[in-house]
Parts: sequence; C-alpha cells; structure tokens
Amino acid sequence: MRDFSRLLRPKSIAVLGAGWAGNVIEQCRKMGFDGPVWPVHPKRSEVGGVRAYARLADLPAPPDATFIGVNRFATIEVVRELSAMGAGGAICFASGWEEAGEAGLQADLVAAAGEMPILGPNCYGVINYLDGALLWPDQHGGRRVERGVALLSQSSNIVINLTMQARALPVAYVACLGNAAQVGLAELAGALLADDRVTALGMYVEGIDDAPALAELAEAARAAGKGIVCVKSGKTEASRTAAASHTASLAGGGAASSAFLRQAGIAEVNTLPELLETLKVFHVHGPGLGVRMCSLSCSGGEAGLVADLAAPFGISFPAPSDGQRKALGDILGPIVTIANPLDYHTFIWGDGPRTTAVFTEMLAGYDAGIFIIDPPRPDRCDPSSFQPALDAIEAAQAATGKPAFAVASIPENFDEDRAAGMLARGCVPMMGLETALGALKAAQTPSGRAGWRPLAAAPQRATRLLDEAEAKALLAGAGVAVPRGVSARTLADLRARAGGLTAPLALKGLGFAHKTEAGAVRLGLSTLEGEAAMPGATGYLAEEMVTGAVAEVLLGLRRDPVYGLTLTLGMGGITAEVLADTVTLVWPVAEAEVMEALTRLRLYPLLDGYRGAPRPDLGALGAMAVRLGRLMAGDATLEEIEINPVLLRPDGAVAVDALIRKG
Repeated sequence: MRDFSRLLRPKSIAVLGAGWAGNVIEQCRKMGFDGPVWPVHPKRSEVGGVRAYARLADLPAPPDATFIGVNRFATIEVVRELSAMGAGGAICFASGWEEAGEAGLQADLVAAAGEMPILGPNCYGVINYLDGALLWPDQHGGRRVERGVALLSQSSNIVINLTMQARALPVAYVACLGNAAQVGLAELAGALLADDRVTALGMYVEGIDDAPALAELAEAARAAGKGIVCVKSGKTEASRTAAASHTASLAGGGAASSAFLRQAGIAEVNTLPELLETLKVFHVHGPGLGVRMCSLSCSGGEAGLVADLAAPFGISFPAPSDGQRKALGDILGPIVTIANPLDYHTFIWGDGPRTTAVFTEMLAGYDAGIFIIDPPRPDRCDPSSFQPALDAIEAAQAATGKPAFAVASIPENFDEDRAAGMLARGCVPMMGLETALGALKAAQTPSGRAGWRPLAAAPQRATRLLDEAEAKALLAGAGVAVPRGVSARTLADLRARAGGLTAPLALKGLGFAHKTEAGAVRLGLSTLEGEAAMPGATGYLAEEMVTGAVAEVLLGLRRDPVYGLTLTLGMGGITAEVLADTVTLVWPVAEAEVMEALTRLRLYPLLDGYRGAPRPDLGALGAMAVRLGRLMAGDATLEEIEINPVLLRPDGAVAVDALIRKG
C-alpha cells in the first residue's frame, strides 16, 4: 500500500495555478492550517496574498502535498517533477482524460507519478478537518473537529453538498477520487480509516474498481469497530451512462452491487440524508446495531406512523415482555395501552424521574430504542418543556447501555446546536423519521462472512451459445439432474433414437435462446410421429417430461465485469420476467446463504408450503446452485448459465431448460 501520510496529513502544501490556487490558499487560511503554503507560478510574484515561487525547484523543501490546478498537459510534467523531487503526493484537478476518451494521456500521468500517490485526475481534492489542511479549491461547509467520520466520493459536487449538512455530524476528512487513475476506492478508503481519529466511512460510489480489495477493507474496518455505509449509483441505465461519461467508471448492475455490499458487510442506503444519519449511528455506536427495537412517543399518531414507515424497511417492533407490561403499567396507569410502539400519553410529560423510569424500563428489553421527539423551534417558541424528555432519553441510554435515538419526525425540528450537544454526549439525534428508519436498518447490516472475497473480474469477451443438448450434457457431467433425453439433427433421426423414452415427451428445437417465443417447444406429446419441423431449428431434442414438480424457479450464473461471478435465483417459468422476483448473490456462496436469499423473494411463501401445499426441496436447489458456481469458478470459458425452469419436487430438483454461453 502506498504511503498517504504526507498527502492526507501534510506539514507543507504547494499550489500551482492562478485562480484555483488562490482558493486553496484561502481555504487553508480560514481553517487555520499552521504549515507553510507555497504558491508556484512562473509569472506572478504572489498568489492569494502569499509570496509565489517561479519553479518547483525553488521551493524550500519538497512539499508534502500539492494541488495542481493547471491544464492536463502541464499536469503531467508537474507530476513528473514532483515525483522526482520526493514530494508526498498530489491532487490532479484538470479534466479531459479517460472520461473524455483520452486514456493514453491518463496512462502517461500515472507513469509520471511513479510511486508518488496522486488523486484524480478530474478531482477536486482532499479536506482534512482534523489538522486544517485543505487541498480544496472551493467553498465547503465543514469546521475543525478532533474526531469524526470520513466522506469519500467519486463526485465532487455530491461531497461538497454533504459538507453543507446541518445534522451535527462531525466530519474528519472529505476526499474525492475523480478518475482514480492510480489510487482506487479501496486504497484511499483504507488510508482514511487508518487514522485513529476517523470513526466511520461514508461513500458515494459510481463504480467499484477492485471488489476483492474493498471486501478485504470492509472486513478490516469492521474488526476495528468502524462501519462503512455507501450510496451506490448506477442502478439504472441512465445513471450507468452518466457514470461512464463522468469518470469512466464501470458501474456494474444494481442487483449485483447491492449483493456485493451486503455480503461484504457494507451498509447500503439510497439517499444522501440516510448516508449522513447512518454515519451518526456508526460514529457513536459502531457497526452491528441490534435488530430488536422499541419505539416511544407521546402521541398515538406518531406511534402509528412509525409502525407504517418501518414496515417497508423490514423493521418490526416486538411486543413488550410480561414483566415490562407490569412495570410500565404501574408507572403510566390503566389508561395507557402498553405496546410497542408505545404511546406513553402526556401523564408523565414534564416529570423527569417518571419519564426516565418509563424510557429505561422500555429500552432495557430491546437492543435499541427510537424516541420520537420534535422540540419546538427556539427562535419562536420555548423548548424548555421538552428538556425533561430529552434528558430522560440520555439517562435511559446511560442506565441500560443500549443505544437510544432521539428522532425528530421532520428534520427541521432538531436544531443543529442541540443536536451537536447530544451527539457530543454520546446520544444520537436523528433528523426525519423515515430517513432515520432507513439509517437504522442500514446500521443493522451484519458483518460479511470472514475471509469472503469475490472472484477477480475478468475482461468481457465474445461468446457462443451452446444448443440445449450440449448444455444439458455439460450440466449432467457436473452432477446436475436433467431429464432423460436424446438429440439429433433431423426429426427422422430423432424418432429413431427416441424409442427408449417414456411419454409424455417434450420436443424442443435447438439453436434458439428463447424457444417459447420461437414456437420451438411442444409439450405433453405421446409420440413424435407426425410432428412437423420447426423453422430455424439447427437440431432437435426429445426429453421425458418431469412429473411431481411443486415449484418452478430460475437459477442463473454469469460473469460480471465488476464483481466476478453473480448468482441469481427467482420465481421461474415463462412468467419469470413479468414477475421480476429475483435475488442476487456474488460468488462465492454457501448453501445456507442460498437458502437465506430465497427467503427474500416476494413470493417465497409459495416455496414454503403455502396453504398446505407440498414444500419443494430447497436444499436440492441450494446444492445445485453451489455446484454450478464451483463449475463456473473452475472453468474460465463459461460465461453464463441460466436454467429456467428448475423444477422442484418434494425430494429433488431437475434442470429442465438450460442456456449456456461459452467464450
């Protein structure tokens, strides 16, 4: 791993360029950077009110960090000179590289850098709020902190917007990757997390350049008690196109990206507010929030609302124990219904000791608690009547050791100063009920399997489609159950070979990726006599039809240009695309992980003995999935295997229709 200590925590900074360089100098001045900042300009005697040097060679010493704000061609020469003089690293600001079709120019830049770390090109830079060092040419909304989270982004604008947050989140670092020509996502993330003052990492990611390295980083971060949360764009064709044009990033498919993050133990959220709120949870409590949650509010409306909003996130609220019911009832009286979510009414409002007793008793029975409270705005109202409840939240957390989250139903109702005070005392204030629920669900993301790493991505290549007879032979050779069948180039030859098959039969034309649409499937035949040829068929396959099936599922594996190899499972048959009910995993996986993934299908009840129906053999499906994964992992020529359907019996699984592509 490259040494980033001088670039991220510089004692001296050089800046090249005019307008942009002046901005960097001003930002360092505002943030109280106490080291020298050296402008370099061939014609000006000063930049930003600071004496300028005509050449890099004139500097008093090799700079620890350099902001290069000159054109792309000059950038290459500057980087070469900095590397030769022993500088600590550089930010390459200019655009017009691989994202503009100039891959060769970008390669020249990397070669010029040698072992010196560079961020970019097409990169805004780095902010170090811990030490006041800003290689940053623009405004930002942060301030000096002693410890906090790091923000890492492949979009400069996104991360600038994040610094403007008024949610009391302490930010230690802001870093942009730009095109990541030399330094990739996992490497820079690791350098940020290596600072003991960094408590968690939030990422805005367009494309993942090294999935195995990121999985390794996530495991190490988790072991250090530091959570990682990510907003991953590129889930639609439009956003994938935007990523490619922005930083030449390869986004990867949305389902595969989410699967990778989940299996690596990286929390994923969909919105930037959720990112910030999750980081607050990680900053105070670290990763691995418990899943048994309670909710308390002074309103039946809020109790109903939190239950409704929590359901889409998969958050439920288990009922209180009998002991809790009695203890809470003794405090709240007979009128209050003891439930979870709990509406504790107004009988204890303003009574600090009784409120603390209720909050503590409820929280003690759960992993964590949501306390819905919206203090009045201090500029027009007197919020003092809310203080006993706010104090009780902190007291309940202190008494139980369980995380207590003070949640404002709308974000404006927690002013930043109040929120900052609570956060500094170790109690997390959260802005916006729905956003908070999304963040809490993300904070519950379990750790990845120890040692789990996806396969290295392989370059895409041309493929050919095996006909179904070839595909079935390959599957059978791998130990996958397939129907008994015979194949031939002509129907006449097929009839001659099919005498040993038992009706009913399926007749299929070979050479079609989608046989149903081509009219190349005939089912339930008692004989092949009299069957007409199928236009466009390159051959024919006759099979015994599978009986006793109780479910149809889809099983697919394919090479992924980012994540190596993906496995997709879903409801199968001719309606598979209409149902669009699938789950995706990134290889490698164990049978138990396949079984767990199936439970996330919307129609999983149909695979679990719905209304007394026979249960299909999901264990056989899991074994088939793992067997095929091993087959593809061990044979680099296999690009895709899709079986639709796999017919599931109560005691087995049979691959009925198969599509295989080979390189």
